[in-house]
Amino acid sequence: MPISLTDETAVVTGGASGNGREIALRLAEHGADIVVADVREQPREGGTPTHERVTTETDADAKFVECDVSEWDDVSRAVAAADALGGLGVMVNNAGIIRTGPVTNLSEADFDAVMGVNLKGVFFGAKAAAQSFRERDADGSIINVSSLSGLVGGANNSLYSASKGAVRLFTYALAAELGPHGVRVNAVHPGPIETKMIEEDAPIVGTDHGEAYKETIPLQRFGEPSDVADAVLYLASDLASFTTGSSLVLDGGLSNTGGVSQTPGR
Repeated sequence: MPISLTDETAVVTGGASGNGREIALRLAEHGADIVVADVREQPREGGTPTHERVTTETDADAKFVECDVSEWDDVSRAVAAADALGGLGVMVNNAGIIRTGPVTNLSEADFDAVMGVNLKGVFFGAKAAAQSFRERDADGSIINVSSLSGLVGGANNSLYSASKGAVRLFTYALAAELGPHGVRVNAVHPGPIETKMIEEDAPIVGTDHGEAYKETIPLQRFGEPSDVADAVLYLASDLASFTTGSSLVLDGGLSNTGGVSQTPGR
């Protein structure tokens, strides 16, 4: 069954860089118009902005909306932009930040920042999407990007793990609530993925520690943004029409073989 998202419009928060960038491009390749909602327009890894790549490399339309997902008005504006493009069909709550370190070194400001983006941002995105679906009496899909850290704990990773674990349970509860209204809600849980965010904010890729960590992964490699994008594409599509309240784990087998996440999975 070929995957087609033609006539769908997707909001991808954190869509300017990393996993979000690849998600936006993948959905567009399969026909979805895209709203890239991010605090920055320029990709962290450099190159052409995501929305410009969508319009030049695919047949889809795209728009960038400056969006701090911890601010309700910004998230509402992103969803309104999707409705203006043809009506929101897929909400990808992908935006996330990392603060690592011993709990004794973490501040209240660190707590507020992580929970504001990683948890409140998902809440705002899901709420705005649910309102849009209900107002238009439309079915839809909400996909929340959690993490392997939302399934297992890791040293010096308490805030990130707490935020991503909350996203997992929020997903389950929302699936039960919105299922009767034709809205599917699922989560993806990436393990260590090679992104600029991991490279800069939680260094592991290309380090001696990272190479040792890689050896604990059954597939013997880190994930790539394309792995996350393919999982989101599946959950957004009709192939997942009977899938809701699920956690799709993308960790190369790490969590099922006794491995414990030492780094965030983004």
